[in-house]
Amino acid sequence: MAEHINLLGLDFGSKRIGAAFASQASTEPVILPPISARDGIPDWQQVNKMVKEWQIQAFVVGIPYNMDGSVGEMAHRARKFANRLASRFDLPSYVVDERLSTYAAKEVHLAQGGGTNWKKNGVDGIAAQMIIESWFAEYEHRLASQPFKEQG
Repeated sequence: MAEHINLLGLDFGSKRIGAAFASQASTEPVILPPISARDGIPDWQQVNKMVKEWQIQAFVVGIPYNMDGSVGEMAHRARKFANRLASRFDLPSYVVDERLSTYAAKEVHLAQGGGTNWKKNGVDGIAAQMIIESWFAEYEHRLASQPFKEQG
């Protein structure tokens, strides 16, 4: 793995997609404004702007496996989104298991004194931050184009 790589981490959602940026494992990812989405389709102009502004070299998309490790509808939709990013921008798009990232992001938000109105106080960016950190911690990186493996 390259020592520095400009990553855009994304926490896929049907109405809002959390975003974070990092270029190396030793620094905390920067939380970016969430990307608006309609039924999982992002505001592509917003994504284009982020890719250019942050000089993105690869994407990392969290895959929300079910708690038992099986692949559900949202996992399929998130991977489809990851593959669309790769195709649209001609950049690698990696996936990581993000089970419980939203739950963990809410815990972090509350510990920092945030409120519980999740529509007002979105935690998507914190989840995206955790997704990038997971990617840096992984030994082997999986491209979105690889078939699903049931996770245990």
